[in-house]
Amino acid sequence: MKKVYPDAKAALAGLLRDGMTIMSGGFGLCGIPSLLIEAIRESGVKNLTVVSNNAGIDGAGLGVLLETRQIRKMISSYVGENAEFARQYLAGELEIEFNPQGTLAERIRAGGAGIPAFFTKTGVGTAVAEGKETREFDGETYVMERGLFADLAIVHAYMGDTEGNLRYRKTARNFNPIMATAARVTVAQVEHLVRPGEIDPDCIHTPGVFVKRIIQCPPDYEKRIEQRTVRKREPAAATGEEV
Repeated sequence: MKKVYPDAKAALAGLLRDGMTIMSGGFGLCGIPSLLIEAIRESGVKNLTVVSNNAGIDGAGLGVLLETRQIRKMISSYVGENAEFARQYLAGELEIEFNPQGTLAERIRAGGAGIPAFFTKTGVGTAVAEGKETREFDGETYVMERGLFADLAIVHAYMGDTEGNLRYRKTARNFNPIMATAARVTVAQVEHLVRPGEIDPDCIHTPGVFVKRIIQCPPDYEKRIEQRTVRKREPAAATGEEV
């Protein structure tokens, strides 16, 4: 089965519909599938439920879908630096299901593993546990959390081969690998597309069996930095030599 598509629009053709649930990988602006997000924006699909750690920033990442009001509900752990995200939430225009970050990651992992629910101590006695089943184990109270499974997962990888095997780098591994397993269809964008066998098997983080479609990022693909922090240079040490 051919998995490589010429661009994001072609890779998402026939997959998008109003009201669907989409998992979007990345952490902040690191490892986000921005080309696929832009294609979703251009499609005009609406009333989306989006599962993502956060919603990018204003004008970038999932922030572009908030600006066009295509997202109805966010399942996430962090509002972050996105002013429009916060504004819509506080105005009652956007439904948000907040999760502790580790709980969100485990809900996604559980969905990919076919586990419908699990119990955790995180959130017990707080608003996180309101309306949820609790149970005691060994004298401790735990809250039940449901696994998450989406109609579509969009992920970004550093490298992929034409069979869909993926390798991620650093912070991009926080959510992309688990989301790739937790959807009916996973579409990946990769920075480097190679032939099967060119990725060391020990370095494959997502096996190709989970990936149905794949695109390669163009050479001029921009990876945005959310907050650029630089250290001031130390003054050059005096050598005693005249210049």
